[in-house]
Amino acid sequence: MDLFDKCRERGIVHEIRERNIYPYFHSLQSKQDVEVIMEGKRRIMLGSNNYLGLTVNEEVIEAGIKAMEKLGSGCSGSRFLNGTLQMHLELESELADFLGKQKVMTFSTGFQSNLGIISAIAGKDDYIFCDRENHASIYDGCKLSAATMVRYRHSDMASLEKRIAEAPEKAGKLIVTDGIFSMSGDICKLPEIVAIAKKYGARVMVDDAHGLGTIGNGGRGTADYFGLTDQVDIIMGTFSKSLASLGGFMAADDYVVDYVMHASRPFIFCASIPPANCATALAALRVIKKHPELVTRLAELANHMRKNLKERDIKIIEATTPIIPIYTYKPLRTLKIGKEIYESGVYLNPVLPPAAAPNECLLRTSYMASHTEKLLDEAADIIKSVMDKHKDDNIEEEE
Repeated sequence: MDLFDKCRERGIVHEIRERNIYPYFHSLQSKQDVEVIMEGKRRIMLGSNNYLGLTVNEEVIEAGIKAMEKLGSGCSGSRFLNGTLQMHLELESELADFLGKQKVMTFSTGFQSNLGIISAIAGKDDYIFCDRENHASIYDGCKLSAATMVRYRHSDMASLEKRIAEAPEKAGKLIVTDGIFSMSGDICKLPEIVAIAKKYGARVMVDDAHGLGTIGNGGRGTADYFGLTDQVDIIMGTFSKSLASLGGFMAADDYVVDYVMHASRPFIFCASIPPANCATALAALRVIKKHPELVTRLAELANHMRKNLKERDIKIIEATTPIIPIYTYKPLRTLKIGKEIYESGVYLNPVLPPAAAPNECLLRTSYMASHTEKLLDEAADIIKSVMDKHKDDNIEEEE
């Protein structure tokens, strides 16, 4: 068999392209903002993780320009060798202080952060307990670690406790959970997770990619939101969302971070964050510290849109975060509705298997502190008009 035979097979991608409902790789011709030009037309952006709107903040942009002029376009090496800038250390120090942790280390991407942390911390004799709806990077980090991964039902604490009780008593144990789950927008049950961890001698890691900048005091994330910063052993996060850049980080006790810095292959053998990315993340962090009202404004706008959608009889997943998923149920129905909404001037993200159950597909919408009520009202009307066209679709059978 030719290795490339699988590349020639006509699967679901070919099918949805032929139906003209392929939803991926739309191209932008403008900045990542509340309104964008995408494929030549104006779209209201409801599909970005730019939660605080800082990708267009003048201070953030200026910081990136100045860093590139002063320090060049790249570091040409890993942090372990020639790739550590003084600015990397400043970012790590300020982020540690912001999060209330002893030390922070940065990675070149958020995905790489989970690979690098989990594979360094857990080994073949350890057990990792993973929420079924955790991000793909957590799953891949578990695979890379060679530890035994045990999944528990989503936010089901009885399922978690049953599985952790079955693990060998002397094994190292790590519970890993998203802080805010990226597709559903719900917040993990962190107080219960911490209690179970204490009972069974486990450590706790929270992936706060979507929590940083959106919940907690001044946007300090999920652990702060529950008042459990000192009870969470590892906080992971990204710079590509609220911090308007690219990269990721680990926050933990000094000795834990120091260990990962010297044991994590994805960290040691990867080039460091370029100067402009580092500078923009640092500038965005400083903006958040100076303007905690951005986090409050984001919550107000998300609540406004949540109310908008419910008033229009659009079924959503109930949560309190800036992620609001809309039920569309079947995959092809989801793609058709998503395509029509896109053509009508709103960009949002279809959520299909395996990110959703086959009969519980979604259109994921997400919000920015820089949206306006007027813009969200316009978007809600567009979504409503398209959804009404499909309200009599047979959702028991796929089209």
